[in-house]
Amino acid sequence: MVGECERVQTSWFRAQAEVLGGRSWEDGALSWTDGPEGLNLMFPGELDAAAVRRGVQQALSRGRASVGAWLSTDVDPSALRECGFDRGWTIRWMAAPLSAVAAGGDDGDGRIELQADSLDYDGEHADYRDRLTMTRQEPQTAWYAAAYTGPASPDGPRRFAGRAWSYYDGGPQGTAGVFDMEVWPRFRRRGLGTGLLRTVCSAARDAGASQVVLNATDEGSLLYRTCGFTTIGEGITWWLHLR
Repeated sequence: MVGECERVQTSWFRAQAEVLGGRSWEDGALSWTDGPEGLNLMFPGELDAAAVRRGVQQALSRGRASVGAWLSTDVDPSALRECGFDRGWTIRWMAAPLSAVAAGGDDGDGRIELQADSLDYDGEHADYRDRLTMTRQEPQTAWYAAAYTGPASPDGPRRFAGRAWSYYDGGPQGTAGVFDMEVWPRFRRRGLGTGLLRTVCSAARDAGASQVVLNATDEGSLLYRTCGFTTIGEGITWWLHLR
């Protein structure tokens, strides 16, 4: 199951790169993506220092500030150390059947909206709006939900409070992924996280997915467990900061 988590994560990064003007490529046993998540090496079965250096050169030529590497725990990271990478945060994989998580996803919580465009991003975050292009691809494989402090109403303003994505590429095991899910700190403990999770999971279920996976933070894992997720394994990230 961890292998399916890695496959879905890689597919999500590749899809964003292809739709949003980046690129993905293979270099021997190494798979690279360069998109809105930055330049990343995705779950190699083994590492070759020369091939890693070629990826770093790509990052330098593209003006990237850093390079990420996503690894299974059983892959020897010596080549990354040799190239100057530092060990990063732990990947905590969790999974759940969508029949459980998506329950209540269409229960009419007016604070959560599935969207194909957004006016919530401006200033230094304005570029994030471009990512919603993913939701307008046919056939649709990505869904974006926004959370607000209240339903849309002419009676008063409401605040943008959080977001989440789901992605389903139609893989043979019916696995969807949840990504970039966050409720801004001042708006937590109001049920918005549960609403976001159920909404994007419901969209993926309706598209044919049967299970869902995600990479959880320590804090987020508490919410996910209450929604039916269980921990299934770990991975590790490595990072090279170029500037």
